[in-house]
Amino acid sequence: MNGGPSGFNNAPVTRAFVIASAIFTIFFGIRGRSSKLGLSYQDIFGGLHVWKLIVSVFAFSSTPELVFGLYLLYYFRVFERQIGSNKYLVFILFSVVVSLLLEVLALALLRDPMVNLITSGPYGLIFASFVPFYFDIPVSTWFRVFRVRFSDKSFVYLAGLQLLLSAWKRSILPGICGILAGSLYRMNIFCIRKAKFPEFVASFFSRFSLPSMGSSPGAPSRNVVGTVPSYPGRHVERTYSAPSAAEPPEDAIATLVSIGFDRNSARQALVHARNDVNAATNILLEAQSHN
Repeated sequence: MNGGPSGFNNAPVTRAFVIASAIFTIFFGIRGRSSKLGLSYQDIFGGLHVWKLIVSVFAFSSTPELVFGLYLLYYFRVFERQIGSNKYLVFILFSVVVSLLLEVLALALLRDPMVNLITSGPYGLIFASFVPFYFDIPVSTWFRVFRVRFSDKSFVYLAGLQLLLSAWKRSILPGICGILAGSLYRMNIFCIRKAKFPEFVASFFSRFSLPSMGSSPGAPSRNVVGTVPSYPGRHVERTYSAPSAAEPPEDAIATLVSIGFDRNSARQALVHARNDVNAATNILLEAQSHN
């Protein structure tokens, strides 16, 4: 299962976050300080170490965690494509802040000043993303391995389980806090799901990040979620009926369905986009933004 079109097309915020996470992890790894990044009771209540709080949002403490963590961050770019970069920034900020507050609360309750109880890394964001992944991303295929039934979502769950257990208790705690943060976001507490950052913020990330990898040559880099040209939604609906010489291939439809669009809308968008998955994604996202 993939997260839609390859690369970071329409996902500039995810791209910037992945780059930042990789840079922080490599920097502290080279300096031999990865093992000191975890949060402890002493870091919060024995003299606040602000730099640790900031770094713990980005830097993983080991290479296996980095590999699985970046894979999951890359896959979950699908949600930025669904809700737009402006709202996805709110989701990131909410997930990170709420999970950090829950982690601090857990440290206060456990009160062990001698142990780093919480491993470093964007566990809050990653495991908060599993909440919409569970509820909003449909299963598109099923298969069996040694009579055990798996879906195309199983590999993502297995990667998450590996990351959750990577440092045992130190990684389970932030993982649980992330799931709770994602659940609160889904419950729309304080109407958080309606909040979004101004347009120029998403545009900044689009210009700030490195060029998107895996994007089709014909896909304009400025055509990101939240910055696509705006025109009435009824125009999108009307152009769905445009004729196409070829019926959309099943794998292209499955790609759009895996992102979260319904099958009929995906087929119609592909018809209008002449079976270009990137263009069809833009059409669907634009139509969704007018709903």
